[in-house]
Amino acid sequence: MPIKRIANEPAYVLHRYDWSESSLILEVFTRQHGRIALVAKGAKRPSSSFRPVLLPLQPLQVSFGGDAEIRTLKAAEWVGGHVMPTGDALLSGYYLNELLMRLLARDDAHPALFDAYAACVQVLASGTGDSGLQAALRAFELLLLRETGFLPELRMETPTLASLLPQALYRLVPEGGLLPLDAQDEAGGLNGAQWLQLERALQAPAPFKALLDSGQTTLALLKSQLRRLLNYHCGVATLRTRQMMIDLQAL
Repeated sequence: MPIKRIANEPAYVLHRYDWSESSLILEVFTRQHGRIALVAKGAKRPSSSFRPVLLPLQPLQVSFGGDAEIRTLKAAEWVGGHVMPTGDALLSGYYLNELLMRLLARDDAHPALFDAYAACVQVLASGTGDSGLQAALRAFELLLLRETGFLPELRMETPTLASLLPQALYRLVPEGGLLPLDAQDEAGGLNGAQWLQLERALQAPAPFKALLDSGQTTLALLKSQLRRLLNYHCGVATLRTRQMMIDLQAL
């Protein structure tokens, strides 16, 4: 059978490993093919055209071939658009990459999630303030959970399928879904009207923008709930990038 060749595929490098003295294995998020593994032969050589291009959080077009689990990178080109994020934004970008590495299966395409990732990285690179950065992260987390099947519908209580009351408070619980907030609950929640607004945003043609338009205050209330949900489905107490942020803040 002929070896399958894919050309000019939009992509981002999520992670890279040494494969030999001169080559790398790349974990790459592509728009039409999802997360894939590529070998970049000779990429570590000073003369390699891959060397200045295969960087995280940079929009690329890649060409690759093969039908094995690890395919061969044939070409990679930086398409421009923004500079590399720095500081907290750079760590936040690595956090996004860790989430994708942990939650996305190989060869499972998520074009809408790819577009949201690209838009989120642009926000990180724009130098926006902390509130804008945090809102972008919460919007992406919601979309990632929905795309991977871990986010229930936000228009009803999960166990009973009862419609949400606009002024009643609800919170997301791992394995429980969206539940009414008990008086004993220490964790905060969102009211029914806010959850319904988020569900409408998730269903919009451009969900990442719609989520950002739902308001930074609403998205900020989700931080602790989404963190617990993501940690649970990633199977960790704390993500590595999150622990790195904590350690740096303690210095």
